[in-house]
Amino acid sequence: MNQAIFVFPFLLALSSWAGAATYHVAPQALGSVAPEMQFRTIGEAAKKVVAGDVVLIHSGIYREGVVIEANGTQGQPIRFEAAPGASVEVTGADVLSNWRKEPGAEDNVFSTEWPHKFLTFSKTMAHPDDEEHRLIGRTEQVIVGGYLLRQVLSRDKVTWGTFFADTDGGRLYVQTANNMGDLSKTTVEASTHDTVWDCRGSWVQTRGLRFRYAAIMAQHGMARFTGAHDSALDCVFEEANSVGASFEAPDLEIRRCTFQNNGQLGFRTERAHRLHMVDCLTQNNNVKNFERGWEAGGNKIVLSRDVVIEGSRFLHNRGAGIWFDIGNENAEVRNCLIADNEDAGITYEISKGLHAHDNIFLGNGLAATPGPWGFDGGLSVSSSPDCVVERNLFIGNKEGFQFREYYRYTPFIDDAPGTKEHPIWNHDETIQNNVFALNRDAGVWAWFDVPDERQWPVAMRQFNGRERNAWQSQADYDKQQQENIANGYPINLTLDQLNIRFTNNVYDLGDTGAVFHWGTSWRHNQYFDGPTALEKLRASLGFEQGSLIAPFTFADSITRDFRVPANSAALKMKAYPQGTIPDAMTGVLNTLNPAKVR
Repeated sequence: MNQAIFVFPFLLALSSWAGAATYHVAPQALGSVAPEMQFRTIGEAAKKVVAGDVVLIHSGIYREGVVIEANGTQGQPIRFEAAPGASVEVTGADVLSNWRKEPGAEDNVFSTEWPHKFLTFSKTMAHPDDEEHRLIGRTEQVIVGGYLLRQVLSRDKVTWGTFFADTDGGRLYVQTANNMGDLSKTTVEASTHDTVWDCRGSWVQTRGLRFRYAAIMAQHGMARFTGAHDSALDCVFEEANSVGASFEAPDLEIRRCTFQNNGQLGFRTERAHRLHMVDCLTQNNNVKNFERGWEAGGNKIVLSRDVVIEGSRFLHNRGAGIWFDIGNENAEVRNCLIADNEDAGITYEISKGLHAHDNIFLGNGLAATPGPWGFDGGLSVSSSPDCVVERNLFIGNKEGFQFREYYRYTPFIDDAPGTKEHPIWNHDETIQNNVFALNRDAGVWAWFDVPDERQWPVAMRQFNGRERNAWQSQADYDKQQQENIANGYPINLTLDQLNIRFTNNVYDLGDTGAVFHWGTSWRHNQYFDGPTALEKLRASLGFEQGSLIAPFTFADSITRDFRVPANSAALKMKAYPQGTIPDAMTGVLNTLNPAKVR
């Protein structure tokens, strides 16, 4: 019965395109398909399709780099999708053979020919002379029985679970993790392709495929979507050397996709205006430990306008969960679970107009090796104006909400090539109707590392811009001011001019009692904590009108059950997510289990 329910709409969809061809791809001959309608590789089918055609891909491992250049239309998209019930893997890895056992009485080291010379770190890249970073920058991958081996940089360092690619000598040396003495008893693969799915045509749909392994360089996607109105549905992008997928065209739709275990990022976008991502999972990325201050973690979104991410999960990424960086405009993140990322749950950096609402930020920024200051909480707004943050739960993060500020510049989306970058800073921000509960260091921390003390009322400044700062000489300060004027950066800003509003939030002090920390720890700063914190905030900074300190009682954080009693202060303050959030429970709970209630 379930199969019939699935097949019927599928067949109905096929019949809607009169005259469209349906091609099949399978490694073996399909008796039910005419020979002229079947291909043995996806790439062959990609050369044949026109608008309205459907390519059904049957179970198998397809070791190829597919390029799709044909265009569909809105009414007749081109569709590449897994056949019903099929398991389809598109991989950049080939099976290796012709192994030669190397001399050695104890260790089982084998070698085979290796003609490939992939990109390595160059002098223009970060840390080119550091061995660890040269390892990260290399793109070779070797997989034994489904497990990635660790790369070393010389033959003498090959040991259990490692490999060495001797590109000068043209040989690959391998020793399995269990010191296997006969490689014929397992499958040994190595990545020989970089981009495995290059979708250049517009109105092309990719559905139900698993993309795995690619010798792809940093900041480039194993799968690449550069055609307007393309879509990726129900796909998995995993274990690429660097980035799982790149989205580089307007009006892309990404639904129910998984981005996991990739070397640098789960996905990356550039100029992907109106990208719509729904019900996706991005987890455990940056497994190669790329430099986090450069580009690493769940993703990086660059120079993209009107991106919407909703109903998705960003979990356990080794870096930021979601990272918007450089010139983005009017992004929206809603109804997402953003949890247990090692650095910030969301970083919104030198961009404009974030609307983050109805999300749960849980357990972010708590890694032993966190990212830079101000990038290690639930949500970090870094030199990015016009943001609205509302109806979110910030629970158990290192810090709940963060501002990050120093002198920054960025290109804008519509700039012509060669245009001078624009100054950008935090102003016109609204943080309202949120819950800050049980965050380790503070509910809110403002990391303003600017010597002009713009974030303080004039009466609270420790110098007025003409006096010496303990962290900067008068000459250095004057030089900085002149540079700001020359670059169009405003000077002598005041807190009133910044127009930062905190209103109608709920704070649960927990054990620390920390509500606000205003200012970096190495400049003028002040804690606002304890039961009178809000009164002090209002009297000094004018913040938190209508806000209150109250216990945030909920069912059970371990199971992500954040249902609250009907009399919850969060409900009364309308400081509680609307709509559903994946892998979490929200709403009203009439009876609480005393053993679980925090």
